[in-house]
Amino acid sequence: MRKSLLTISALFFFAILISNIISSCKKDIDIGGIQLLQQEIPDGFPKPVYNFEDNPLSKEGIELGRKLFYDTRLSADNQISCGSCHEQKAGFGTFEHDLSHGVFNSHTDRNAPVLFNLNWSTSFHWDGAFTSLQEEAAQPILGHLEMGETFEGIKNKIKDDKEYQALFKKVFNTSAIHPIYIVKALAQFTGSLVSANSKYDRYKKGTATFTAQEESGYQIFKANCATCHTEPLFTDYSYRNIGLPIDHHLEDFGRMRVTGKKEDSLKFKVPTLRNTYISSNYMHDGRFGTLQQCISHYRTNVQAGPTLDPLLVNGITLTNTQSDNLLLFLRALTDSNFIQDPRLSKPQ
Repeated sequence: MRKSLLTISALFFFAILISNIISSCKKDIDIGGIQLLQQEIPDGFPKPVYNFEDNPLSKEGIELGRKLFYDTRLSADNQISCGSCHEQKAGFGTFEHDLSHGVFNSHTDRNAPVLFNLNWSTSFHWDGAFTSLQEEAAQPILGHLEMGETFEGIKNKIKDDKEYQALFKKVFNTSAIHPIYIVKALAQFTGSLVSANSKYDRYKKGTATFTAQEESGYQIFKANCATCHTEPLFTDYSYRNIGLPIDHHLEDFGRMRVTGKKEDSLKFKVPTLRNTYISSNYMHDGRFGTLQQCISHYRTNVQAGPTLDPLLVNGITLTNTQSDNLLLFLRALTDSNFIQDPRLSKPQ
């Protein structure tokens, strides 16, 4: 009897121990003054691809990344920050510009893609040239058309900044400003940019109702667009040729730049449609200023070619009313809280 009671007691305390461990895994943890954070996974979203195993998320790490993201000293002319091209009001994309502006009044050769929900992607940029958030952060800093700086130059400009010294010390246990710590902090900030609170999301949860036009637009979307712009992320992260005529000034052949394969010519990454209503301009080169122009392209202007996506051989047939309703649905993908969240804005 006594042995049975001891066994039951041991099992009871073991169950409590396991319960406490599981509970602690669901909460943010404070270790040594650093508030470690759990990765945000919105309801209905799949498991993220990018998991920060080599770069643990922390409140302080994200704050350091935010400070770096908006610091113009990361550019050679001290005029351009990451936030100059990735503007919060445009879903962290370039607002109402075709090609992004770069250092010394230059222009890049592409429209800056939006920076949110990046943790679900296996590659980054329009052609998928980079496979980690750290690589994705380093390229524009070093790119001669983007920010044109070196990590040594950045270090020399910010090494005496007391706030930076304190943050690097707290997050990475050293006040020394190493390149790997700069890109890790930036990766923490961009990886924390999660958008999942649009009217569409509330509709899916049953807390909002679509208008008749929005509901019609949703059905049109599911019938014509959802194969590539897959819910809930509204992209399948594939690379496709959607029949855009090439800009002979830019001579941008997309994914082929990376793979060298002719079958990848003119293929670009399928962008998310979340926040698309406020993230103009559109396409890899920003050639379209409005969503109606984008929709019109699919209706009447798809250019044939050897790598054209088979789904678009005949374009997409829509009436004017259907086109209008589709646009209203796309507007319902706007996450107003995200684009106004002061925690993501430039530090004061």
